[in-house]
Amino acid sequence: MRVRTWLEPVVAGAQVASSFYDTGLLLVVKNYYNQTNATGHVFEDELQKAISNFYIIYNLVLSLSPLLTAYGLAKLGDKKNRKIPICFPLLGYLVSRSLLLLLILLEWPIEVMYGAAALNGLTGGFTTYWAGIMALGALGSTESRRSLRLIVIELVYGMAGFLGSIVSGHLFVRFNVSYRRGTVLVACSIACYVFCLLYSVFVLKIPKPDGTCPASTAHSKPKDLDHLDSQLPKDENIARYSGTCEDAGHTHLAPSKLIIAMLFLGAVLYDLAVAGAMDVLPLFLLRKPLSWGPVDIGYGNAAGYAIFITSFLGVYVFSKYLRDTTMIIMGILSFTAGVFIMAFVRWTFLFYIGKCVSLAPWGCKQGHHQKIPRSLLQLPEMAAGVCKLPSSSVLYLNVCIQFSPIFFPPCCWLNSAWIQGTDWL
Repeated sequence: MRVRTWLEPVVAGAQVASSFYDTGLLLVVKNYYNQTNATGHVFEDELQKAISNFYIIYNLVLSLSPLLTAYGLAKLGDKKNRKIPICFPLLGYLVSRSLLLLLILLEWPIEVMYGAAALNGLTGGFTTYWAGIMALGALGSTESRRSLRLIVIELVYGMAGFLGSIVSGHLFVRFNVSYRRGTVLVACSIACYVFCLLYSVFVLKIPKPDGTCPASTAHSKPKDLDHLDSQLPKDENIARYSGTCEDAGHTHLAPSKLIIAMLFLGAVLYDLAVAGAMDVLPLFLLRKPLSWGPVDIGYGNAAGYAIFITSFLGVYVFSKYLRDTTMIIMGILSFTAGVFIMAFVRWTFLFYIGKCVSLAPWGCKQGHHQKIPRSLLQLPEMAAGVCKLPSSSVLYLNVCIQFSPIFFPPCCWLNSAWIQGTDWL
């Protein structure tokens, strides 16, 4: 693989920047609403309500605004240039993060971030960005190595988020400009996005598709494929070379499509639960009984990104001994058990115990999420003419999970007055 086709620098840089921004935004919002003369228990309740209301509106705007442009950008990337679904969202990230820095320096009202969220979403947001990354990563790999290639990209994503989150709390506390907390942290986030955008525009090259289309080899198979056929079972050979690109959608058996549909539905439901938990998490960590500070917030976010590392290890080790469905079920159960423990946490150590349960390496829950876009990318019916891998096909799953902010944060606020911690349930 040529160096200029590597996506890892973009993925790592953007995720470090995102980790800095997430921690910075949460603490800036808290400091903004903390500037009041109210004291005592009433003040804490009002502070919690203000932060909750901000994140409800912010997440709604951030989640729903990409629906207006994400599909168009993905299709444009398929037809014109594969870098469009990556560069446009990065540009939106850069501008929206710059607005947060200006908010800190110029003491703008916090409502400016609603506009930043809308701008971020209208340029595609994470929905378009990650679909473009997955499609471009799959484009330059063979079918046999495509799954490994995407797993490595997601591992880099998780490791970058892990390291960025650990550092973010320390940057927020120790480095400031004119007593304006968060300036250095947000500036570092902006610098990372500038690097990613410049790398994507001027350095990154679109890889040429490895391998050939089955249609082009319908009458003359290469020798290496003949050698591969001799090592495959008879039924796999039939399934592999039955039909061409144009009619591949008709030759696939119905059960395989049903399995893909069920996996897709399961991934949507699971990701809705995960996205909802992530929306509620900042509100949960800031309030009593935990009342975390900047450094603790960074460590907590880092623990969340560890899911990519443990899932990679789990898939790598246990895929040799367990079926995919078994690992998926174990992953969902481990995540559910971990969240249930965290729902009633009253001490920090118990929170991390719940995290360890949900991130157990045998709970390959991230592999469940990873398997869906890979399956979509490898379906012949998703091919377009020359068996290319459209980023719009990966977009469907990401779009379906954008509706979690509509349900989870309001439920969190309504349940918070019932029993301590039930907002997590």
